[in-house]
Amino acid sequence: MKQVTATVGLLTVIISVLLTAFAWPAVRSSVHDVPIAVAGPAPAVAQVTAALEQRLPGAFDVTAVTGTAAAERLIKDREAYGAIDLTSGTPQVITASAASTAVAQTLQALGTALAHEGQAPTTAVRDLAALPTDDPRGAGLAAGALPLVIGGILAAVLLTARVRGTGRRVAGALAFAVTGGLAMAAILQFWLGSLSGDYLANAGAIGLAVAATALTVLGLESLLGMAGVGIGAATMMLIGNPLSGAATAPQMLPGWSGALGQLLPPGAGGSLLRSTAFFDGAAATRPVIVLLAWLAVGALLCLAGAMRARRRPATAPTEPAREVATATA
Repeated sequence: MKQVTATVGLLTVIISVLLTAFAWPAVRSSVHDVPIAVAGPAPAVAQVTAALEQRLPGAFDVTAVTGTAAAERLIKDREAYGAIDLTSGTPQVITASAASTAVAQTLQALGTALAHEGQAPTTAVRDLAALPTDDPRGAGLAAGALPLVIGGILAAVLLTARVRGTGRRVAGALAFAVTGGLAMAAILQFWLGSLSGDYLANAGAIGLAVAATALTVLGLESLLGMAGVGIGAATMMLIGNPLSGAATAPQMLPGWSGALGQLLPPGAGGSLLRSTAFFDGAAATRPVIVLLAWLAVGALLCLAGAMRARRRPATAPTEPAREVATATA
């Protein structure tokens, strides 16, 4: 009976943690500190900025620019999610649904509010970086975040179970990152139509994220055994995936969680894939650095585990050796 009670208690804790990890970011998501641009004469920019702050306090981090071209440049460089253009007689809302459909919808709603408040008879909306016509809601890109994480974890688990030797496991993980990246990019781009841009660049982004996850889990396993696999999998699945911002935007996640998610492979991989698929690689430097850092950490952990395994026979005598030593004494 005690064993049943303990098992039921453990399962209750596990399901509670899972629910919290995935539901908390989704339920608490909101627009806060989302970078946008407001283009136009200084008085008009100041008026709209004040109106935005009054309507949605703390929602936007506004950059004032003088012209439409400057606002578009910020969006294309992924320094802003959209813009409100006041340079002409009719206000124009410029969105980038490929950066975040949720933010684009919020900006469209603001455009409607501007029209209703009498600031203009109509407010035009233009999507500067649209999602592909085969997947206008970005469902494939959002849904692909989880298989990307699972792929890295599964690679580490199977390689640990089926391949002997740290070097062979690392080689297998890197080889799978290449083939898996090519396969997943092909499915998302050529079959589902969820990605644009250069196919090989998209495959490279996916492969780098898979490699970073797989090597990190392999490294933890080499040092801690199966407990390391559990720690690595939990970190990527229960923290990295829910906080990746793949379905919305990192700035929409509660508090500091969005920034934390971008420091983990799922968040960095998702951001990198958006950059390669829809923005010609703009703002790709930071996620590449994050993924390479995790890749390096994983490789170092694998190396440390291999060195410890080689030293173990020399420093820890076998049981028969201990018996001989005792008998001699």
